[in-house]
Amino acid sequence: MWQDNNAAYGASSSQSQYYPQQPVAPQPGVPLQFYAPSPVGSTFYGGSRSSLDGHVGAQGSIQPGGAPGYGGNIQPAGGWWTAFGTGGFEGEPPLLEELGINFSHIRAKSLAVLNPLRRVDEHIMDDADLAGPLLFVFCFGTFLLFSGKPQFGYIYGVGVLGSFSIYTLLNLMSEKGIDAYRVVSVLGYCLLPMVAVGALSVVVTLDGMLGYVLSTISILWCTYAASGIFVAVLRMSDQRLLLAYPIGLLYGCFALLSVFNVGVGGGSAK
Repeated sequence: MWQDNNAAYGASSSQSQYYPQQPVAPQPGVPLQFYAPSPVGSTFYGGSRSSLDGHVGAQGSIQPGGAPGYGGNIQPAGGWWTAFGTGGFEGEPPLLEELGINFSHIRAKSLAVLNPLRRVDEHIMDDADLAGPLLFVFCFGTFLLFSGKPQFGYIYGVGVLGSFSIYTLLNLMSEKGIDAYRVVSVLGYCLLPMVAVGALSVVVTLDGMLGYVLSTISILWCTYAASGIFVAVLRMSDQRLLLAYPIGLLYGCFALLSVFNVGVGGGSAK
């Protein structure tokens, strides 16, 4: 009896569906459609699972036939330069904007400095950044370098000391208060007229009457623009003249660096 059971078990194992290499005689009344070869291009389940069928479009978009809720869109990958563009993935900000570089904001603030007679929006510095100020300071130092005045150390020292002084003064004079980040941003953007004077120093010698006039105009321009922005942000319209005096002294130091060449010994080298 043990041999009969063993034989029966062996027969059933050898005739299992997992071993199709041993043909089994079809039994009457048992459908074998599951083992029928599927046509070319059809799915593994044939027509019984039509909800899983789908096709891929020309642009890579997955368009399901019976389950529209599981669709998607595959965007083609671009070159490495696309990381520095203004676009990005859907719902994600651009890479440069995540780094604090927004060219539209830089342009808007630069135009506000170049046109100081226009009314300044009090929310202009809500999204303060240092990308524009760092660019202007670098250009200012580079122009002075091309004109034979390597003053990067003086620019850095005067900028740090002046920004800290203006920050302390603003918080003592205003009730609203302001952070150092916005102070540096405003002072850096308002340096733009001084950058133009530095660019002229490359082709024109400023140690003369022309340089004195241009540097004076740039000091007044930078002072008027910076004081106007601080007054609009902090609502200190009655204290603009008191605020413009120390700011003018700061930009006057930058003008001296663009006009005169400070030598190693501390004298003026012509």
